[in-house]
Amino acid sequence: MPRSITILVTLALAVLGAPLASDAQRPPKVHRIGFLGAASSSGYASLVEAFRQGLRDLGYVEGKNIVIEYRWAEGRYDSLPDLAAELVRLNVEVIVTHGTPGTLAAKQATKTIPIVMAVSGDAVATGIVASVARPGGNITGSTFFFPEINAKRLELLKEAVPRASRVALLLNPDNPSMGPVLKAVEAAARSLKVQLHQFEVRSPDEFAGAFSAMTKRRAEAVAIIDDAVLIAHAGRIADLAVKSRLPTIGFREYADVGGLMAYAVNFPDIWRRAAVFVDKLLKGAKPADLPIEQATKFELIINLKTAKALGLTMPQSLLIRAEHVIQ
Repeated sequence: MPRSITILVTLALAVLGAPLASDAQRPPKVHRIGFLGAASSSGYASLVEAFRQGLRDLGYVEGKNIVIEYRWAEGRYDSLPDLAAELVRLNVEVIVTHGTPGTLAAKQATKTIPIVMAVSGDAVATGIVASVARPGGNITGSTFFFPEINAKRLELLKEAVPRASRVALLLNPDNPSMGPVLKAVEAAARSLKVQLHQFEVRSPDEFAGAFSAMTKRRAEAVAIIDDAVLIAHAGRIADLAVKSRLPTIGFREYADVGGLMAYAVNFPDIWRRAAVFVDKLLKGAKPADLPIEQATKFELIINLKTAKALGLTMPQSLLIRAEHVIQ
C-alpha cells in the first residue's frame, strides 16, 4: 500500500476512534434523588441504611453515580410541605418518602416527579392512591395492612396479658392514617371485651406525661400505633413502659430496643425493596405502571428480658409462634 494511502487510513481511523475514547473518559451520569423524612435521621438510620444498601446492590454509589438530598422534618409534620417543595425546586429525579404524612406532602408538592413510598400505611384507605394494582399518577412503592396489623396486636397483647381489661393506645393524632387504624382496633377491642383509652403524643417531650396519665387511668397494657415520631424514639418509649410496669406491643424496632412485644412486617426488607423501584424509575419506567407492593410476611417478636423485668411469664402458645425471641 502506498505511503500516502496508509497515512490517510491511519488518520481516518484516528478520527473515528476519537469519539469512542471521549465516551470512555466521560464520567457516569449522576442521578439526584430526594429523600423526605418525617422524623429524624438518627431515629431512622438503620432503615435508611437498608435503602442505601439496596441501591448499592443495584450499582448505585453515593458520590459516584447518585446523590441523595435528605430533608428531615424532625417530627414536625407541618414542615413536610415546605421540605417537599424544596426537593421539587432541586429538580430531583425521584422523591423517596416513608409514612403517610410524608407521602401526602410529596403528593401535594408534585404531580410529575415520581414518588416512591419506602413504606406507608394503607395507601388506599388514606387516599394516597386509588388502587394498589393500578396506582395511576406519580406514586408507587410499598404499603402494608396497617389497620389490620394494629388490630392483631391488640389480640396478641390480650393473649399475653389475659387479665388486661383496660388497654392504652399510644398514638400521634397528627398522622392522617390514624382514622382507619382506630376503627379496626376499636372493633377488635369490642370482640375482646377490652376498654380502650387513647393517649396522644406529638413529640418525645410528651411521652413521660402520657405514661403518667396511663398509670392514673389504671391502664394494664399498652398498644403502640406506628408513627415516624414514635419509631424514631422507640427506646425512650420502651424505657418508660418498663418503669411504669406496663406490658406493651408495637412495631418491629420496638422489641429490639427493649419493648415487650412486636408484631409487624420486616421493615428493613421493605426499605431495601424501595431501591428496586428507584432503579426502575431511573431507567425510564412510569410510576403509574408499577403496581404497589403489599407486605405479606408478618413477624411476632418477644423480648423475654423485658418480660422478666416486668415479672411476666409469656404464654407458651405465643413463644412457639414467635419468629424471634430475644433472650
